[in-house]
Amino acid sequence: MPAVNSRRRGRRTISEINMVPFIDVMLVLLIIFMVTAPLITPSMISLPRVGKAPSQPAKPIQVLVEKDERIQVTAAGGKALSVALAEVGATVKALQPAVPEGEQAAPVVISADKSIQYETVVKVMDALQRAGVQRVGLAVQTSP
Repeated sequence: MPAVNSRRRGRRTISEINMVPFIDVMLVLLIIFMVTAPLITPSMISLPRVGKAPSQPAKPIQVLVEKDERIQVTAAGGKALSVALAEVGATVKALQPAVPEGEQAAPVVISADKSIQYETVVKVMDALQRAGVQRVGLAVQTSP
């Protein structure tokens, strides 16, 4: 009988990573992205346009929200009344003069300091809406 080869090859672990398949996949992906990128059209959003009103409202009621979140309500030509958030709607409704059928009530303009939280302005708008105030606007400062 022939001699049995008693010497066996030991298995060694390969401590190197084969990068060739990885590079092949990355090149295929790169080619796919290069081909499809020019075909994708960027989405365009059609925003509404706002024009200037023909004239300012005659006598708006102003609601001023200050830096410390104090609320003041001022009627046209009247003095400022400090009110709590819960009373804003009722106060504005009381200051709006009665209007004949078919005409609109005096508008309400909210002026708020830019450093206060947006949530405070929304709470004021919500209180006005719950009181039944129809026309509410926000005062902004236009940049030159």
